[in-house]
Amino acid sequence: MSNTIEGSLDQAATKKILAEYKADKTNVVVRHAISRTTLANATYDSSAASATGLVFSHEIKTMPVTNQKSSGRCWIFAGLNVLRETIAKKLNIKAGTSFEVSQNYLSLYDKIEKANFTLESIISLAQYSPNERVFQFILDNPVSDGGQWDMFVNLVKKYGLVPKDCFPETFHSNNTRETNFMINAIIRQFAYQAHELCLKGKKSEVRPLKDKAISEIYQFCLNAFGVPPQKFDFEWEDAKGKFHKETHTAKSFFDKYVGKEIDEYQSLINSPTEDKPYLRNFTIDYLGNVLEGKPINHLNLEMDDLKDAIIRQLMAGEVVWFGSDVGFYRDRDSFVWDDKAFDYLGAFKHDVKFDKGAMLDFRHSAMNHAMVIVGVDIDDGIPTKWKIENSWGDSSGAKGYYVMSDSWFDRFVYQAVVKNKYLTKEQQAAAKKAPIHLNPWDPMGTLAD
Repeated sequence: MSNTIEGSLDQAATKKILAEYKADKTNVVVRHAISRTTLANATYDSSAASATGLVFSHEIKTMPVTNQKSSGRCWIFAGLNVLRETIAKKLNIKAGTSFEVSQNYLSLYDKIEKANFTLESIISLAQYSPNERVFQFILDNPVSDGGQWDMFVNLVKKYGLVPKDCFPETFHSNNTRETNFMINAIIRQFAYQAHELCLKGKKSEVRPLKDKAISEIYQFCLNAFGVPPQKFDFEWEDAKGKFHKETHTAKSFFDKYVGKEIDEYQSLINSPTEDKPYLRNFTIDYLGNVLEGKPINHLNLEMDDLKDAIIRQLMAGEVVWFGSDVGFYRDRDSFVWDDKAFDYLGAFKHDVKFDKGAMLDFRHSAMNHAMVIVGVDIDDGIPTKWKIENSWGDSSGAKGYYVMSDSWFDRFVYQAVVKNKYLTKEQQAAAKKAPIHLNPWDPMGTLAD
């Protein structure tokens, strides 16, 4: 008597698959090809590179690329790469000068604010079982390196900016694994203790426990990232060779060189899923850093409308912060990102991409990296490729810059941040409406993972 269960991989099914494998002679070639190389190398189509050169019809010359090293702070680096171009223009900094705004400064306060935000979220959930889905989601990764544009805005408005020379990187700002481990250990222990107190009817004892936890985290972060200056002397040379020196606080530096301009930006997304109508705002519950700051706000647009807004800002000489999925069709040996560059279908009879909305819904793709768009090639009014300023240093790509084909852009770009003046009146009006709330695990929040 057979004990076979419907759907089990029994001997008959295995024999049939093996026979099909042997009958297809291309499997011999593929097996040999990938035995000593990666799937990407074996499926690479060199013809794709011919359409993604480094010359663009419209390009903004930017300062040298930055390097986030072994950290997930891309969104902070990309945000500061946008702002440093604004600051450099106002300072008339000499072309080619390696000017950066301190990423470590914002990283310090992002960790502290995220920890505080998470501790407060836990207080609101502490009476529930840790297996309750929202509570469990928060406990899975309480504090990470990632973030969203509106979280960046909240940080710079509250804490200001510091030039990198005045607050440089530390080992732990460049290598964040251990700091995240320590912070999350404190948070999870607090969650356990708060939960136990709630079960015993002692909820009044939870907040003093939280105050102790945030104090420990704050002091730990100062040890790991450093103690920021209360005041600093900022020195630079302008394009005419003239030396300048100013004394600032972080807030006065921000107010003078950025100020209210930071409030002009609107986050736009392209999420072609049934739960997200176009021309509607969305926010993500339990996602943020500065507790009293602005909530996440995304305006969902069709891809052509998203591109039009980006191009208008580029044409005005302003670079664009954007979020994408860099896990697909990225040639690690060159600067080309093109969804036609790797022929997985020809080699394996199965492509790794499918419908964009379905890839989001079924967790095959999501935003995982933020960068800056600095150029676009337009042919007869249609964009054909885009130039990217990354934050992986200048030893990869084309001295740290990359080129994405327009078809790659369509499939894997999910977010861009554009000033309101480059939006249509209809889009501006839509951006002012109350947002629809999304679950904490929604793909449009994943840059904060």
